[in-house]
Amino acid sequence: MTQTRPRDLALVVVGAVLWGTGGLTGAALAEQGMGPLTVGAYRLGVGGVLLLVGLALAGRLHRVPRTRAVVTRIVVTGVLAAVYQSAYFAAVALGSVSTATLVALGAAPVMVAGATAALTRSAPSPRTVGALALALVGLVLLLGAPAGGDAPVLGALLALVPAAAFAAITVVNRAPAPGLGALELTGVAFTLGALLLAPVAGLLGGPLRPTTGVAVGLLVWLGLGPTALAYGAYFSGLRTVPATAASLVALLEPLTAAVGAALIFDEQLGVIGVLGGALLVSSIVVLRVAPTMAAGPRQVR
Repeated sequence: MTQTRPRDLALVVVGAVLWGTGGLTGAALAEQGMGPLTVGAYRLGVGGVLLLVGLALAGRLHRVPRTRAVVTRIVVTGVLAAVYQSAYFAAVALGSVSTATLVALGAAPVMVAGATAALTRSAPSPRTVGALALALVGLVLLLGAPAGGDAPVLGALLALVPAAAFAAITVVNRAPAPGLGALELTGVAFTLGALLLAPVAGLLGGPLRPTTGVAVGLLVWLGLGPTALAYGAYFSGLRTVPATAASLVALLEPLTAAVGAALIFDEQLGVIGVLGGALLVSSIVVLRVAPTMAAGPRQVR
């Protein structure tokens, strides 16, 4: 019997908020001439290496067991992270940022709920279904009607790939592998993901080296905040937070990005956007007070 601990829920929230700063950082890097695939490779690489250095200094890397379960978890997570980054940015290129974000983030909680129902052979609770509905409507209102791009329909379909990758990362890591901590998992898996994505970025992602000090600083923050700290917090929170709930809390990412864009780039949310953000927050509140999160067997509802 495992209860959802408030600290773990707070960690998932922190991870989602930090992810929201990643979009703003990516937009700033685009202004510095960095291609999206290159940014994705740097994001995984810098975040992974920073974590590995910190863990090595703390003497924790040698504690990671070399069991089949641990190696499999690291490889699967690394591959899924590389798939997410490459497919998401490809969807952005074909369609638009709003389309890719809406489909990728909106479809992930539904996929997690469906996978969980299949694995546990139990349907999501009515409260979870209601929270899903609130979150999806809020996301649509927050991001507005998708439009633009060279191939918007193809871009929207392709955005289902990162949605599936993120859902798979959440489901795979809903229970820790024996002996593998969240930071160790993130550091090794993301370094592996960067190595997988780097050749693709080299062929299709444009310039590989940052040309200004500002770009270097932005890449360091992208690897540290929205990647190393964010995913470390998210994976740590999954110890007791159900996967469906965690994937819904992750929808705070676009809300954070929208608020940040309004504050930094003077983009107006408008009444509809504010309403969408309120619905997103409401979905988190609904899940927070759910009895299935307060007590009960450790299964994703």
